[in-house]
Amino acid sequence: MSTGIVTQRMARINHSMGMFAQFFTDPRMLTWQEDPLGCDFLAGNPQEMPLPGFVKALQHWSEPQDKNWFAYKMSEPEARAAIAENLRRLRGVNYQDQDIFLTLGAFGALAVTLNTLLEPGDEVIYISPPWFFYEAMIVANGCQPVPVKADQRTFDLDLGAISKAISARTRAIIINSPNNPTGRIYTTETLEALANLLTNAQKRTGRPIYLLSDESYNRIIYDGRTYPSPTMFYPYSFMIYTYGKTLLTPGQRIGYIALPPEMPERETLRGLIFVNQLAMGHAFPNALLQHAIPDLEKLSIDVEHLQYKRDWMVKELRKIGYELHSPEGTFYLLPSSPLDDDNAFIDLLAEQHIYCLPGSMMEMPGYFRISLTASDEMIRRALPGFAAARQKALAKLETGEKVTGD
Repeated sequence: MSTGIVTQRMARINHSMGMFAQFFTDPRMLTWQEDPLGCDFLAGNPQEMPLPGFVKALQHWSEPQDKNWFAYKMSEPEARAAIAENLRRLRGVNYQDQDIFLTLGAFGALAVTLNTLLEPGDEVIYISPPWFFYEAMIVANGCQPVPVKADQRTFDLDLGAISKAISARTRAIIINSPNNPTGRIYTTETLEALANLLTNAQKRTGRPIYLLSDESYNRIIYDGRTYPSPTMFYPYSFMIYTYGKTLLTPGQRIGYIALPPEMPERETLRGLIFVNQLAMGHAFPNALLQHAIPDLEKLSIDVEHLQYKRDWMVKELRKIGYELHSPEGTFYLLPSSPLDDDNAFIDLLAEQHIYCLPGSMMEMPGYFRISLTASDEMIRRALPGFAAARQKALAKLETGEKVTGD
């Protein structure tokens, strides 16, 4: 690979990650983190102590049972068996132990899957608004990211736009349901239509188009809804999952890739995934987390309480005057910003000791994201500040003052 190509690729990665890197390395971030009055709605980080069951599981499994307890680990048979059994129970799909590949969270699972499937010059479709890193990860593989806007009214998949985006170079599409940041869960009808669309496109292009189903939040579902996995409707699918959301332990990096039983050329893909995990720097979770999987599978943060916080904040923010929908899953809210410049409004919120993410970071200018992992006490303290920031924004608009963010 020539120096010019490397430089060009790095420039594209830097461009796609520019706003994220700038925001999270801003000197203000340290001030925000140390603010004793701070109400942290920034990311899906815990604002309260971890689940006692999680701590007990790690304590229990940290006691070695043989000399190889902390030796090199790949995808451990006991962990694979526990995951496959739970998927069979939850999904009614006959997942095999050998089709489970333990990874360093969903981030690692996506990286391994993309590296397994892609060749330089391939195109990968992703739905916008996206998770921050899709574009950069696609570019890092020497491929072309193709963003397709979701329906801006419903946040549902725009199947017509997806169809138009498919070309002879399309190799994969990333679907994130429930979606971060919108909280949208795609319906069975929509996913069946997507599967038909992809099947017909494969016939047209003469090559498989793989679906990467990012299901990081598939156990954080509200209002008693049933969650339909995109992998249930289309055989060329990879399920991507992380325990970091369900357990609210994002710093403990463990997740997996699961191949559906109907996946064509399953044996070949099994070998390719394994080789790529080795080649990417032994990309497997640590031994302790893998040993603990049978216990971790049984644990979850309190989704009912997350729903309570969702309802509470949606009601109060609407009462203040914000426009926002009620998410079907995940632990995020996505209100409209009173200012066109969402970065400027983030600054006004920060003056009230409220820290949120600008929608521009997720290709949603004019919005901002709130994480419901904030504690009840933070929410209670923040609500008057949300009102004050909105009033200040409206006052600036009335006076015609030009407002721009840092």
